[in-house]
Amino acid sequence: MNHEEDILIPVALEIILNAGNAREKSEEAIKYAQSGDFKNAHLYLDKAREMMLSAHHAQTEVIQKETKPERFNLNLLFIHAQDTLMTIRSELNLRREMIFLYEFIHSRVINRNK
Repeated sequence: MNHEEDILIPVALEIILNAGNAREKSEEAIKYAQSGDFKNAHLYLDKAREMMLSAHHAQTEVIQKETKPERFNLNLLFIHAQDTLMTIRSELNLRREMIFLYEFIHSRVINRNK
């Protein structure tokens, strides 16, 4: 393994792991929202955001090194990690909006039934 791989492979794995965990937490958040448990929905959404932030920080370290004299030959695993991060970030944004919609609909139904 060369120096670039020594740096990029662990970072790529960290990004994939944290982004994947964020996906799982955001899926749990949606399930809570569907059942009307918005406290847990927001709690799990916050956990997902924290995990995405960890993935983003790992990515940012590599990007910052690229702005300095240090250069990397990107490998397929790192490219996959970038793709995973961006896809799950979009999913997280959509799930956040869905939770707000569930909450809005739920509040309307409850108010209508009073």
